Amino acid sequence: MTSTDLHGFVLTRQWRVRDSVQDLVFWISADAGPVRVIVRQADSVFFMTVEDADRVPESVRKLMRTMTAVQLTDFDLQPVMACYFSTQRQLVTARKRLASLGLSCFESDIRPSDRFLMERFVTAAVLVSGGEREVDDIGNHTVLDPRLRPGNYRPTLRTVSIDIETSWREQVLLSIAVSDGDTGLVFMKGNGPKVDDCDIRYCEDERGLIEAFFGWIQRYDPDVLIGWNVVGFDLWFLEQRCAALSITFTLGRRQEPVVWRESLTGERRFAVVPGRVVLDGIELLRTATYSFESFSLDVVGNELLGRGKLIEDADERADEILSLYANDRPALARYNLGDCRLVEDIFEKTELMQFAIERSQLTGLAMDRMGGSVAAFDYLYLPRLHRAGFVAPLLTEDGGASPGGYVLDSAPGLYDNVLVLDFKSLYPSIIRTFHVDPYALVMGRDEPDAIPGFKGALFSRSHHLLPEIISSLWEARDQAKSDGRSAMSSAIKIIMNSFYGVLGTTACRFYAEQLASSITMRGHEILLRTRELIEEQGYRVIYGDTDSVFVLLGQLGEGDTADDIGESIASDLNGEWTRHLADEFGLPCYLEVEYETHFGRFLMPTVRGSDVGSKKRYAGLKYEQGRPSGMVFKGLEAVRSDWCALARAFQQELYRRVFDNQPVTEYVKQITEAVLSGERDDQLVLRKRLRRKLSEYQKNVPPHVRAARIADDIRRQAGMAARYDRGGWIEYVMTVNGPEPIPYVKSKMDYAFYIERQLWPVADAILAMQGTSMATLTDRQLGLF
Repeated sequence: MTSTDLHGFVLTRQWRVRDSVQDLVFWISADAGPVRVIVRQADSVFFMTVEDADRVPESVRKLMRTMTAVQLTDFDLQPVMACYFSTQRQLVTARKRLASLGLSCFESDIRPSDRFLMERFVTAAVLVSGGEREVDDIGNHTVLDPRLRPGNYRPTLRTVSIDIETSWREQVLLSIAVSDGDTGLVFMKGNGPKVDDCDIRYCEDERGLIEAFFGWIQRYDPDVLIGWNVVGFDLWFLEQRCAALSITFTLGRRQEPVVWRESLTGERRFAVVPGRVVLDGIELLRTATYSFESFSLDVVGNELLGRGKLIEDADERADEILSLYANDRPALARYNLGDCRLVEDIFEKTELMQFAIERSQLTGLAMDRMGGSVAAFDYLYLPRLHRAGFVAPLLTEDGGASPGGYVLDSAPGLYDNVLVLDFKSLYPSIIRTFHVDPYALVMGRDEPDAIPGFKGALFSRSHHLLPEIISSLWEARDQAKSDGRSAMSSAIKIIMNSFYGVLGTTACRFYAEQLASSITMRGHEILLRTRELIEEQGYRVIYGDTDSVFVLLGQLGEGDTADDIGESIASDLNGEWTRHLADEFGLPCYLEVEYETHFGRFLMPTVRGSDVGSKKRYAGLKYEQGRPSGMVFKGLEAVRSDWCALARAFQQELYRRVFDNQPVTEYVKQITEAVLSGERDDQLVLRKRLRRKLSEYQKNVPPHVRAARIADDIRRQAGMAARYDRGGWIEYVMTVNGPEPIPYVKSKMDYAFYIERQLWPVADAILAMQGTSMATLTDRQLGLF
């Protein structure tokens, strides 16, 4: 490798201790291939006030390499010292001892590999300059002690989808499938026939199967491994089998072993694979804010691609896999490889790989670190704070709750022509406009013209960091939208919208009630003022929620269009807000109202059993360019997975008929009779999440928990592992003998339950607007059912 600059993208980051010295190890993807970057003798560091540093006992001082005065203070303007350690383990030991003495350590939880990159403003794309360059006998590249700077490189990553099949009876590995998007193959234990449509590599035994897979990975050398629950199941199962067979789990580059760590509760595991990123499709979809009734591969595949797993039922699947292994191993190989390709197609459909790349570049988080909103905030904010002369405050669990988004009282009814106007990214706009920022809160204390917040907050006009971060992200998002880079635009939106949540949680070191309240309470003020401005124009606001207002137009005048009126109202509001902020605060306005939606027909229901308007629940017939374009349901049963499919479909069709001014009586009677005759049994399945372990449900045992206990009892009696003892999703039906789980239903359906508890509630919300009810239309009493 030459000494010229190297452009790359950080894949993994670790630290290791060698001869009592800590090295940082970064694997990067570059045009020439993977490169290992090693920074030798890299210290770990935290900070202490000078006052506390004087009280550090000698036993802790011996753990430090050095303690040095720095040009930084804490938020109370007390000067601090930097305490350097040769290894992270020494830092952790010192932190524990100091905590027992009541001495505080600032930023002691920052990983040394993260701190090294963030202090150089390197997120993921990196420019590597200088250093010692090495190439070993088989062409592996290493750079020692280079200079790292921010880059703009976007990688093309070599990706492999993996999936394993196992025997639930013997808990052994049967096969491993791999696919690179074009070609795929399956490693399978035992012997079997070759087939033309699937590349099968038969292996003598389980050991041979695992070693063949590891060997293929080393030769193919992927940057990214993808799968479905790939860490929690596939890799963890491989780890257990490797341990049982005394095989080193060498999945990393240069045959480095996988490093495992657990969450504090021990309920989640994380796999660190040196040089390779592991991306779980489930976790990545959640991070990208996708929502499904279930994140099973079968459900997600069917919803996104129109196809799912070849064997749908989970319980049947376990036995079917054993049957295929015994009788038709090529069919098992096709099934195994089919799951790999299903995952690949989901990643392609949703642009998940590009999303992961852009998110890492924006936040500095490793590609495989899901969630992490607080960590992303720290990564972006800390280096800027240090250059402003401060260390971050200590993490505290204390603090009052800040109010949530404001919801205006709704006016229930069935309406014609309702417009929805939204504030574009309201909370980031408030932060940017009013300088809601931890650093600005500190610096605003003594400024005579500071910007007033809430709960006594004062924000500096000239000293702030977060508004600049949001401004740069905002510009980047506008550019991404202009360039058609939807993954980048989505990643930026999620990050910007997370900032309020970060500042409003005590899990963030910057949490302060004044910060969160100055965002939400300003939002309340803005929403109320916006309603006043709209009503001054002669329109009625029938609802509002956090960043949206619903404006009733009623019947349109001749020549008027809803779209023109909506754009006009939005334009007027933007002008009013610009004038108001300049006159009242002397501030530029970054609030922006957008005309979002025209509902030709709109229903705001009442709270059940009252005449009070509901909140966060409505339905509407959306219009585009003056024509109906589809139904929208918010918070109603039609979009809630804990209602049966029939109730949801019934509600959608009933609302469609009412919105189209079609009769509903015969439809209601038809559905009721179909239920009573058993014609809709397949649509009566209920699905609910178990949010705790089964054993934790003691006093109040709801139906879905009872169903889960029945299912696990049946599985144990059949020699199968319990499925629900640690939580999860359960599907069940209500029978005359109570809840019974799918697929273990033995009793007759309780049709009275479904009519009274599922169909009547969803129908009466809209039928009441027409002066009728389900009971009136069906003209029957439950006792007769």
